[in-house]
Amino acid sequence: MRRYWIFLWLVLIAGCASAPREQTGVGGPLGVIGVEPTHLTAEYWARRAPRANAVLLDTSAIAQQNERLKQTDKSVRNLEQLPTSLAAADVRAWIEAMSSRPTRTLYDEQGRAVSAQQLDDWMASLNLDGIASSQATRYGMVVRRADLRTFPTRARVFSSTDDTDIDRFQENALFPGTPVVIAHASRDGEWLFVVGALYAAWIEKNAVAEGDRNRVFVYTHKSPYVVVTGAKAHTVYTPERPEVSGLQLEMGARVPLLPDWPIESPVNGQHPYTAHVIELPYRAADGSLQFSPALLPKSQEVDNDYLPLTRANILRQGFKFLGERYGWGHSYDARDCSGFVSEVYRSFGVQLPRNTRDQGVSPALNRIELTDADGHEARVQLLREAQVGDLIYIPGHVMMVIGHENGEPYIIHDTTGISFRGRGGDIERARLNGVSVTPLLPLLLSDGRPMIDRVYSIQRIRIAGGPASRAP
Repeated sequence: MRRYWIFLWLVLIAGCASAPREQTGVGGPLGVIGVEPTHLTAEYWARRAPRANAVLLDTSAIAQQNERLKQTDKSVRNLEQLPTSLAAADVRAWIEAMSSRPTRTLYDEQGRAVSAQQLDDWMASLNLDGIASSQATRYGMVVRRADLRTFPTRARVFSSTDDTDIDRFQENALFPGTPVVIAHASRDGEWLFVVGALYAAWIEKNAVAEGDRNRVFVYTHKSPYVVVTGAKAHTVYTPERPEVSGLQLEMGARVPLLPDWPIESPVNGQHPYTAHVIELPYRAADGSLQFSPALLPKSQEVDNDYLPLTRANILRQGFKFLGERYGWGHSYDARDCSGFVSEVYRSFGVQLPRNTRDQGVSPALNRIELTDADGHEARVQLLREAQVGDLIYIPGHVMMVIGHENGEPYIIHDTTGISFRGRGGDIERARLNGVSVTPLLPLLLSDGRPMIDRVYSIQRIRIAGGPASRAP
């Protein structure tokens, strides 16, 4: 999803080109083909799912799968196993893999072409000459939701003047409590190049607190804890400790509890009896990692552990994002297609690679591979047998199966829009731009071919070990 060619695929495949005319009401009362009001609730699909409450992977099987991910998936780094020092060649390779000089025209927010001088300035800001020949491995922790950027800049750039939704320098976002390795600093010192388990890019310096390696990783393994099971949760407002005030926590976030906190003792000026007393990292004035108690109201949707991985729960978790605005690279305080499915599965403790290109081919998961040898009818049959929670990949996009109606598969996905054939036979487009429910088989590529003809992978996260079977 992140790199430039991925966006090009999304344009060509998901129908983002301007050629198909905008959808004009085809598809029933909701204006989206094949979708009725009943389709927009998780319970509708849960009632139709076979063995909806059966556990697909238990805690032990999920732990084994997560370990396979660390050991076999090259897109995932085990930060705890990095060497104690970093060589300049490795740091430079990380940065250059992310921050290569754009070769095509980009446009700024005023619609002006980005100049060669501006590109020169951004390249200079990487401070590649300042990379030490060798440096001790430094660790940090993200203290607030923060963007990861291609270059150390907040400047937004776009591929065209008529599409300012997708910022080409927006890569991802990291969330409070995420460990990172601090590999380098920008020329002005205001940005850090950080390496996380799933991504490496530039982050604003004030979003990261530097700390001792042991202290960083002890925090991530602390018990007891709560897991955010809502789409998001927020800590209470507190002027006494603004660093942990109104902090947004995303679905699947695991946050340590402070169970021995005296009930009569205020937390940041507030009695704790209506909230969970949690522990959160913050950045001290000197940039060091510190921890503070904070209150997470009991009105927020959390659980004392990861949810059981069942079809019914997959549906309920996915539908909690229904209607959220699409956010390329987690922009708009939201998420994109791969971020959406990642956070749904994270609420069960299941870890996925960050991007579609890595998710779709990950050897750690249970993959059904499709090739050019799989014809259209074979694909239709396979997808009619797809089960709730199956992840379906075309280049640049991922969709999650929610069930079937009249034998036809339905999906939930975070998408810019869909293309399909209207009543008159023309290709029409509905600009959905959010987490949406749609049927799968009517969806078209921009050239009119069925979208399923570009499906290259189905990941089935329900069988421990070995490749998935094509049988339902």
